[in-house]
Amino acid sequence: MEENIARKLLHWLESRREEMVDCIGRLARIETPSTVPETHHPILTLLAESFVGVGFRARLIPGRDSGGHLLAYPADRQRQCPIQLLLGHCDTVWPLGTLDTMPLQRKDGKLYGPGVYDMKAGLVQMLFALRALKAFDLSPPVTPVVFINSDEEIGSPESRCYITRLARLSNRVLVLEPSLGPTGRLKTARKGVGRFTITIHGKAAHAGLNPEEGVSAILELSHLIQALYALNDPERGISINVGTIDGGLRANVVAPTSTAVIDVRVLTQRDAEAIEKAIYALKPASPGIHLEIQGRIGRPPMERTHANRILWDLAREGARELGFELEEGTAGGGSDGNTTSLYTATLDGLGAVGDGAHAAHEHIELAPLPQRTALLARLMTFPPLPPRYLP
Repeated sequence: MEENIARKLLHWLESRREEMVDCIGRLARIETPSTVPETHHPILTLLAESFVGVGFRARLIPGRDSGGHLLAYPADRQRQCPIQLLLGHCDTVWPLGTLDTMPLQRKDGKLYGPGVYDMKAGLVQMLFALRALKAFDLSPPVTPVVFINSDEEIGSPESRCYITRLARLSNRVLVLEPSLGPTGRLKTARKGVGRFTITIHGKAAHAGLNPEEGVSAILELSHLIQALYALNDPERGISINVGTIDGGLRANVVAPTSTAVIDVRVLTQRDAEAIEKAIYALKPASPGIHLEIQGRIGRPPMERTHANRILWDLAREGARELGFELEEGTAGGGSDGNTTSLYTATLDGLGAVGDGAHAAHEHIELAPLPQRTALLARLMTFPPLPPRYLP
């Protein structure tokens, strides 16, 4: 594509900035906490109707415990054509009623509100990038397919199977999660995320009459916590955090049980396997103690694979055509891009520029919105990646 076409896309999107802002507002006013599945049908229905409006067929996939998911693809797609997956989620971490205390507000060139940054603005970017391509009668050589799930914020337990299947079929995946930092860095690497629960079984006894007959699970927990923190290695991007602990019956009883819940973050799959093995290899420091260990690395790391680097280079090329320089970064949190990166070229953080994900000051910057959307549209027009570059 010639540079002037990229600029025309940007100009078209700049003229529709207010439409984009209004659309983000409509989505954000539909509260969609992950843990309340019945709230998801209205937003998925609205999105389905919107994608139908750009010539797509939309299929609502019912969920068992989630609110379901949306799959959309061009009505006139050619089955032999490779596909590129536009990936996002409609659920948020915010409970019902948050809008009462954290209403949508527009001030100083920013839009504040629950879910606007993570990631309802990204969903609007998907829609308007497709509208821009349609406005100029541009047919991407790689067919865009949209998948929006409703359980990403709780680890995508139901949708992961669909995402994995689509990733295996895709030439590339463009993830509309929010960008990183005030300069809008793309997320070219993400840490893998694990959750483990360790239950310690000891033996109860009266703390005054016969304490020597007890085996304290809380004392053992203190040794265990130190052993877990010893696994931290900041230089390698390994972080272990004991987030919650519980245990004991009352002050005058030697504690028969205690529990620790542990968060694990790693940068490489090799470290993920090593840390998981190390946690399961933990041994009691005291006789009479039994450890019960559960959990795993649920989201694998998104590493800077060769395929991912090729896609990053294309994004930089597209950004230069649009008149700006892209930066990249590593995110400490995971997304569905961690999963797709195992199977195909993946680029994350293509969503809005802003700040405050999962925080009371959540907001997006309105000025970069057309530019980020034009970048997405431009990325969709690149030829398919050659098979030799893919995992």
